[in-house]
Amino acid sequence: QWQLEESGGGSVEAGGSLTLSCEPTASGFTYGRYCMAWFRQTPGKEREPVAGVDTSGRTDYADSVRGRFTISKDDANNILYLQMNNLKPEDTARYYCAADVYYTGSCRLLEDEDMDYWGRGTLVTISS
Repeated sequence: QWQLEESGGGSVEAGGSLTLSCEPTASGFTYGRYCMAWFRQTPGKEREPVAGVDTSGRTDYADSVRGRFTISKDDANNILYLQMNNLKPEDTARYYCAADVYYTGSCRLLEDEDMDYWGRGTLVTISS
């Protein structure tokens, strides 16, 4: 069973930057074939989409992070990134990477119900 593992979380002040990474923990997982995405969740709230990228490089972002976050992936090394700039206290959450492996046609990118594999998350805390 494929698993994903996030890293790069931490605590920074508002206005700062962090880069999250996501790698598979088992072989046989080829990022170039799948749509990948980042989601986040804070206690007591529903999980929300952050950003997604498909196999052609098409990206989509939640309005709350558009212009501040950038999703990218290194298909050769199977690494998914989330570059987060100008961080705000409201960005505090546990961030999860996910993969839509069994898609047909085009990916919707930001629908968590479409995701087939998830990581366990990495915590991001932004102080004001």
